[in-house]
Amino acid sequence: MVIQTELCLSLTPGVANRLARHPLLSDATAVRERIVDLCYDTPDLRLRREQVLVLCRKIGARCLASVSRAALTDFAAPKCACPAHWEIAREADEPARFDFSPVSERRLRQWLQSLHADLQVTFTTSFTRNAWLLRPHEGVRIELMLDRGWIICLGRRQALCEIGLKLVSGSPKDLFSLASELQTDFSLHPEAIARVERSYRVLADESLPAVKSSPVRIDAGTSATVYFRRIALACLRHLQSNEQGLRQGDDPEFVHQARAAIRRLRSAIRIWRPLLPKDFVSRFDPRWRTLAEQLAEARHWEVFLTATLPTIAADLPEGVASARLANYAQRRSVINREAVRSTLQSDDYSRLLLGFTAAVLALPERDAACLEARARALLDTSAAESGRLAAQLLAGDDSAADRLRAAYKRLRYALEFFAPMFADQSRRDGRVAANGLPELLARLNELARAVHLTEEALPGEPGEAIRDGLERRRKALLAELRAGPSA
Repeated sequence: MVIQTELCLSLTPGVANRLARHPLLSDATAVRERIVDLCYDTPDLRLRREQVLVLCRKIGARCLASVSRAALTDFAAPKCACPAHWEIAREADEPARFDFSPVSERRLRQWLQSLHADLQVTFTTSFTRNAWLLRPHEGVRIELMLDRGWIICLGRRQALCEIGLKLVSGSPKDLFSLASELQTDFSLHPEAIARVERSYRVLADESLPAVKSSPVRIDAGTSATVYFRRIALACLRHLQSNEQGLRQGDDPEFVHQARAAIRRLRSAIRIWRPLLPKDFVSRFDPRWRTLAEQLAEARHWEVFLTATLPTIAADLPEGVASARLANYAQRRSVINREAVRSTLQSDDYSRLLLGFTAAVLALPERDAACLEARARALLDTSAAESGRLAAQLLAGDDSAADRLRAAYKRLRYALEFFAPMFADQSRRDGRVAANGLPELLARLNELARAVHLTEEALPGEPGEAIRDGLERRRKALLAELRAGPSA
């Protein structure tokens, strides 16, 4: 059972100014501190690569040094009650000299000692913390910390304004309940990227990269619920890792990755549906579907604009129709992107992230046998469905193409989820991807959608020539599919 003991929520300065007047804080006394965190690393950032943090925290006249492993965690990877953390000593007259002897992991300790001479201050986080100890219910104590200040690196700086909630006594449910109550009155967003990682990005002046999904660990004896929980939180992590890029940039890959994250999440919910509480599925799946549809609309127009339209322009002479089509596609792409940005900045989206995480962590446990039985049945059923639809398509049923593509995607996600459990079956079913058929189906789907989008942009006669050209390509691709080696 994962124990979530801390939450981090970002907010705007205007919201922060009103926080102290909230009724939840009325009976608590604020403790105000000025804190400066100095993060040490080597010039080539070896500690960052190994996810090790050497930190010196100055609170007034006090100076506390520490080492943490896996410091670059995020909201969706819950912080447990016993992280790898060691208090160490720092020589006052030698600011970069540390005593690493308290680090109990021998290899880590020796590695840090070998790097000692290269350690230097990499970035500074300077902020004022107001902390309140809240007692929302009998037996529950939660520390609320409001941090406002700056992340400073090489003359560059980024504003810092966020709330930390730390469970002192009580249950994780109490922690999320308090956060949810605060969300009803303030715009608070679960922070996806840890403060340390944000600081490193300021240091490098890095542009945000689009982030792909990461493998999810499965151990012997992992229960069905535990594995679903890991997958669901990994999908949230995948989604939130691309949030800032979606809000601030125009790279289509951010839309693609965010959409993929939600598709994986909804696939996991469908796979585990028989084992999940009905109210969990009915509460969250429609909300994720709505967001998925919005991202899909944005993605369709971006693919049309960047991939399909250039091929249309190459086949047709410059004219009024192609120019109108390009202008319409550009406008729709901008409109859809702005709609996605608005959604990701909404309070409803922030509440969805927090509420879904709380519900996932609170799911009742299931046994390991359930997971294995469900996985085998699902893989066999998905593979059989894909084979049946492929046979229909190759026999001349053009309408099977889109259904087959969707079936392959479901099979692919299932293989990704369960591959560590059934290596032989994964290799067998993995031949589906190796034969190139999914790629051909994707191109068929892109052409069919292009016909639909062209009809929207240029209805009737003005777009007829373009739609006819797209249909000819689609039929040629179908013929290639049926005649080629993959058939």
